[in-house]
Amino acid sequence: MRLFYFFTFILMVSSCAKQQDKILPEERSLTESVYASVTIQPDSLYQVHAIVAGILDRNLVEEGDIVLKDKALFQIINSTPKLNAQNAKFALELAKENYNGNAAILSSIEEEIMAARLKYKNDSINYFRQKKLWEQDIGSKVQYDTKKLNYELALNNVDLLQSKYNRTQNELLTAVKQAQNSYQTSLITTKDFTIKSKIDGKIYAIYKEPGEIINTMEPLASIGSASTFIIEMLVDEIDIVRMAKHQEVLINLDAYNNRIFKGKVSKIYPKKDERNQTFRVEAVFEKPPKVLYPGLSGEANIIIAIKDNVLTIPKAYIINDNKVKTNDGLVTITTGLQNMEYIEVLSGITKDTYIFKPE
Repeated sequence: MRLFYFFTFILMVSSCAKQQDKILPEERSLTESVYASVTIQPDSLYQVHAIVAGILDRNLVEEGDIVLKDKALFQIINSTPKLNAQNAKFALELAKENYNGNAAILSSIEEEIMAARLKYKNDSINYFRQKKLWEQDIGSKVQYDTKKLNYELALNNVDLLQSKYNRTQNELLTAVKQAQNSYQTSLITTKDFTIKSKIDGKIYAIYKEPGEIINTMEPLASIGSASTFIIEMLVDEIDIVRMAKHQEVLINLDAYNNRIFKGKVSKIYPKKDERNQTFRVEAVFEKPPKVLYPGLSGEANIIIAIKDNVLTIPKAYIINDNKVKTNDGLVTITTGLQNMEYIEVLSGITKDTYIFKPE
């Protein structure tokens, strides 16, 4: 008798299990989303670099300080640019002196031009006097040719010296301009020993201490917005084609367990990261948490589409991506929207069609 009851119980359990594995499609609201990993970063985050080498003299700020644009952050020591600035100033003064004629360069050429003009004037008088005599058949041909040659040589010499003067003057003016540029550049370089903030923001990290050697390659600090944070997301390349600006984002941060924050997609970076085959997507909070720190991590779901009153079945009931088991055997269905649990059925079965879970 006990054996009979045992087999009856087994049959009842088996029958219940089969009933549980047979369901009808249901109409529900369906939301499709794309998963992404999340890292929180301040807006306008950048690394502070020096554009001159030297030794760090003083840190004028500390981590956590709020700074304004053009606020002095670091002071660097290096005497070389100051010496270069002094040398550039001396070169500028010398170039100006040469150009203004106080030195012997232009004045000596002017003296040569004056002497050449006097000779030209004298040779001109002698030539035209000899020419008149020659026209009256007075004097020899040799005398006439000699006076003419001296006259032409004197004229040509005046022209050459005048060209030399103009060319030298232009060269000296160019030298003045070049020296002026070099001097201005050297002054800018000396000012670069005080490193200033480019934005209104917050000091999130300082990487160097006073006394350390500074170069142009290594950052001194990290500065970003004190109040505005960006949600950086990594999206798989399979899903990136479905991303668009202003899509809704649901964010779950590890530091705020079981709380969901909303955001909107603000930027999609077109270049793929070949290392992890993902694309970078940014979003902004609609209402951010009161406290945020750079580097907070979590996960997000980017809402792709939402449909109401759609016919759905559990994804676990699908066979080979597009078939379900019914009382009439395997039936091919057309699917649409889907999430982690359910998938939309566009055609192939109705809400009155029983489907069975695959064994």
